[in-house]
Amino acid sequence: MGTHLMDFLQQQLLQNDQLVDSIRQQLGGVEKEQATTAAQTALTALVTTLAKNAQQPEQAQNMLRAIDRDHDGSLLDYAQEFLSGQFQPENPKSTDGAGILRHLLGKRQDAIAQVVAQTSGISLEQGSSLLKMLAPLVMGAVGKVRRESGLGLDDIVQMLSGSVQKQQSSNPVLGMITQLLDQDGDGSAVDDIAKMGMRMLGNWFGKSK
Repeated sequence: MGTHLMDFLQQQLLQNDQLVDSIRQQLGGVEKEQATTAAQTALTALVTTLAKNAQQPEQAQNMLRAIDRDHDGSLLDYAQEFLSGQFQPENPKSTDGAGILRHLLGKRQDAIAQVVAQTSGISLEQGSSLLKMLAPLVMGAVGKVRRESGLGLDDIVQMLSGSVQKQQSSNPVLGMITQLLDQDGDGSAVDDIAKMGMRMLGNWFGKSK
């Protein structure tokens, strides 16, 4: 997997046409480009939030406990079934996207969902749904690398921060997400930030094709 979580998630999810199609269907049949852009934004938000939270020792310990208890990485082996709504987990907490978002984003959930929506042209409800859909897979990815590589807490914190740092020069969403996470969570700057992001994302995805 290497040390860059975003690269791994993009390869596993966004470069798999079947998984993107499943995401599209779960979002009501949106266009493929919309689904891919929305998923990219959502993944960026989730990984950036994990990295930011992990800088706080108490939150980092809580994250590690949650990973060891509920996220061993096996969910990634059933990503297709999970994204299609056909997966029945042995541990329900491993797929509890709403619960994960409460811990990760708290009152910032709606603001982040709005950025996901506005940068991709989907609805706020769809943006919120996508975050809940992808949050378990992000936690599962962290659990997978911990289990397979034997990483300790410091290693995981470095992996997360490294994943974010690598994206700084190439991912225009990152700055928007960071600004929102550094605010008080009221989402007052979402409109201007997201509109700026829509322009940048158009160029970004155009170059990446």
